[in-house]
Amino acid sequence: PGTRILDRSHAITDLKRIPSLTSLYAVDPGSSSSIVSDTISSSVSAITENSESMLSPLRIALTQILEKETSLDTLDKSSTSNLVQTLLSMIDTFDSMLHSLKAVANDFPTEAINTIFLTSVESAKTYATSIDETLLSSPLIGPVLTSIQNAVAMIIPIIGQELASLPPSVGLLASFTISYTIISTVQSMGKGPPLSSPYPLGRYDSSSARIYFRSRLGEMAARATEIGARSGEFGLALLGDAISDKLVVNADIRAQQLSTLLTTLGPSFIKIGQSLSIRTDLLSPAYVRGLKSLQDQVPAFPTDEAREIIEEELGVPVDSIFSDFSAEPVAAASLGQVYKAKLRSNGKEVAIKVQRPGIMNQIAVDMHILREVAPVLRKIFNLNTNLPGIIDTWGSGFVDELDYISEAENAEYFTESIQSTPLSEVVFAPPIVEECTTGKVLTTEWVDGVRLDKSSNEDVTILCSIAMNTYLTMMLETGVLHCDPHPGNLLRTPDGKLCILDWGMVTKLDKDLQVTLIEHMAHLTSADYGEIPRDLLLLGFIPKDKADLIEDS
Repeated sequence: PGTRILDRSHAITDLKRIPSLTSLYAVDPGSSSSIVSDTISSSVSAITENSESMLSPLRIALTQILEKETSLDTLDKSSTSNLVQTLLSMIDTFDSMLHSLKAVANDFPTEAINTIFLTSVESAKTYATSIDETLLSSPLIGPVLTSIQNAVAMIIPIIGQELASLPPSVGLLASFTISYTIISTVQSMGKGPPLSSPYPLGRYDSSSARIYFRSRLGEMAARATEIGARSGEFGLALLGDAISDKLVVNADIRAQQLSTLLTTLGPSFIKIGQSLSIRTDLLSPAYVRGLKSLQDQVPAFPTDEAREIIEEELGVPVDSIFSDFSAEPVAAASLGQVYKAKLRSNGKEVAIKVQRPGIMNQIAVDMHILREVAPVLRKIFNLNTNLPGIIDTWGSGFVDELDYISEAENAEYFTESIQSTPLSEVVFAPPIVEECTTGKVLTTEWVDGVRLDKSSNEDVTILCSIAMNTYLTMMLETGVLHCDPHPGNLLRTPDGKLCILDWGMVTKLDKDLQVTLIEHMAHLTSADYGEIPRDLLLLGFIPKDKADLIEDS
């Protein structure tokens, strides 16, 4: 209310004109960074003819700088070259985005553009103003980002004047969000009517999520802006470390900042951080230590809301089923939190896990944004990995974890299947209380225990061996593998047994894959290295179209 609808008659009126591009094209690659910065800034700020005339000179200047840096034998050559290469990739990617945007902007509904613009700007004002000084102080980054803001403003005249008058970081974030939201929405048009749920079948589906959020532009734009702003501040700090060659020195500080950032961004990003916290093969020790705090330091939601969810799911008042219901959660996880209580029926102590309210939609919007932005990030940073595929895998796992009925079945299957192995007396999953379990409420018998990594008992080494044998047994024999083995889910009980918690994320292995894994281990232990390439092909580590190269190896 009270906000006027922007019309298409607005144009950019306050940008400077440029008499010539000679000064920009004539940049001496050997000049100091301040001279380069001044030349780029003064030229870029005056370019108004079209997006190509704004981005092409920047590309040429940066290319010249890169060529000069490559020819120099200096200690900081690598960091400077990497920065310039990243900026060039950013320009190329955004140039491609601009072409897509220009193709659809004029035909995009005015009301929709107005919604996206207002939401993006308000969100950007909330999150972005604190990074203005950092953003513009870089002699190379500032001009590039400012030119992107101006280019978007020119392509969509409806928002040009307003966008150009915003503070730099606000305008930049709004520019990116507006471009991303419009292009993403247009790509989903004509693919069916709007959906009432991002995942109608209860399983992760990036295509249905794209259609679902097509009719929720404001929500998507606001969240994308928040993610971009909060992540941008950390990214700029990391970039500064790279330029000043302080990545190792500041690793512990940045790791803690990353943990705080992921916690602030919410459940989806906490889960991603938790998944990465056990990847010592990918992350340095500093980042592994920093992300471990995500395993047991997740903010809780109000108990009143938790009780409402329990009563809605079970259909009866909480106090009619449970007694001694804890006033506060005893543990808070990314997707839910746990309370301790007693069953009125038999007095048994139980753990009640309650799903976070609105968590499905939170995960859906975050996974959708990450999925849509993944190809752009892959191109900018020249990542040699299937980033969209990784995000799809994360999304599938996160959504599957929201089905507490399935989680209960996984735990019960493990308990039953492990009974036929030598591990039956030393490892278990908490018994399920079926009558108090639904899709959003999971009740199990209470298990006393200490995290395996925090236990001081002498038998911890033995329990670690039991854990290793248990996971090998799941992978090679029972066929259902627990996929969330971070330290918070492994407990040592008072009687010296291993308890495995949280069965929401599992993977199932078919018999053929199990046999191949066993054969591969046999080939390794017997030093039969001639069979290793074939094993890797059958396991999927070598693409099928490269099978003919096995003999050469």
